[in-house]
Amino acid sequence: MNLRDYIRDIPDFPQKGIVFRDLTPLMGDADAFAFAVDELAKQFRTDRINKIVGVEARGFIIGAALAYALHVGFVPARKPGKLPYKSVRKEYELEYGVSILEMHEDAIKPGERVLIVDDLLATGGTVSATADLVQSLGGDIVAYAFLVTLKDLGGTSKLSGGRVVSLLDL
Repeated sequence: MNLRDYIRDIPDFPQKGIVFRDLTPLMGDADAFAFAVDELAKQFRTDRINKIVGVEARGFIIGAALAYALHVGFVPARKPGKLPYKSVRKEYELEYGVSILEMHEDAIKPGERVLIVDDLLATGGTVSATADLVQSLGGDIVAYAFLVTLKDLGGTSKLSGGRVVSLLDL
């Protein structure tokens, strides 16, 4: 299956000069979505993953489906103020400002093997911040998984501690 057929390019969104890669058509097609999750799951079946951390918000969709496929726990990395229990936080820089991610302080146990998941890897700032949160809780990052990597933006260079798996490089 060619997953590229299910990705819509939106020019000048969210600002002029940016081409937004809209993955909602892929997630909205049952066959394409199942294919994508199954293809990612194949990559990690033997890695003894304990937890998948999904990055807000589309990483929740991919991450939860992948956690189900691999029969492992799912942990959300959320925007501030969204989690009801004691949390750890990481402030990080974006291309256009500063943001924060949080996770429950007991979401990852020391030594747990973690797969970090998002729909798309661009500059790597958000995923790198997520990795910092996982490591601050004692988790071992086994890998990172994405449906799409935007190669020209260099996000993979910001990721350490595990291999990077992407179904499509654009």
